[in-house]
Amino acid sequence: MRDVVMKARHTSTVGQPVHDENRMTGQRGIALLTVMLMLLILSILGIASITVTSMENRMAGFFRTTEAVVAAADSCEGLAANLIQQTLSPPGVLPASFVAPTGPVPAANATILWQEIIGSSPLPSPAPTGTLAENYADSAATEPNFEMTNMPGFTVRGDIDRLYAHPKAGQGTGVTATEFVYRITCIATNATTGSSSTVVSVYGCLDGDTCVKKVN
Repeated sequence: MRDVVMKARHTSTVGQPVHDENRMTGQRGIALLTVMLMLLILSILGIASITVTSMENRMAGFFRTTEAVVAAADSCEGLAANLIQQTLSPPGVLPASFVAPTGPVPAANATILWQEIIGSSPLPSPAPTGTLAENYADSAATEPNFEMTNMPGFTVRGDIDRLYAHPKAGQGTGVTATEFVYRITCIATNATTGSSSTVVSVYGCLDGDTCVKKVN
């Protein structure tokens, strides 16, 4: 009987460390799994942060490029309005400063542009025979009246089309004068990205007075 009791006590004493060792091993496994899960979560968050930052940088670059192209097109519009106003002012000629090589208007196009602005009809070659100034179908994309060369990185082309003329009281003077109405089309293209912006506006210009935007 004494041998049986001693054997039971011995078995209990030997089994206890084995049980504790198994429990410690399980705890280490859980801790390792927890650490791995935390590392996985942190890795995912890091990758997501890098991706978001990269997207934000690309979007910011896109917006900067778009704004630059729009600004270039707006600058072209201002040049066209000034060109019309200067041509309509006495003595009624296209200023030489606007003509190449120093200006944006190609020398070969200077005469036809001047006649388009003042409404002389019919237009000379390269316009088709008998074409009226109000009906000349040139365009900024294929046959620009002028091209700005002072904007590095951009191709900026403009077209001026006379729409019609009608009597109108002068601004602030009340004196009736002739208002010439023009459509100005400007296309600016980023030479690197290929993105472009087109601005089309209608201006009314009083003979001997200023040009005012009517429709944008």
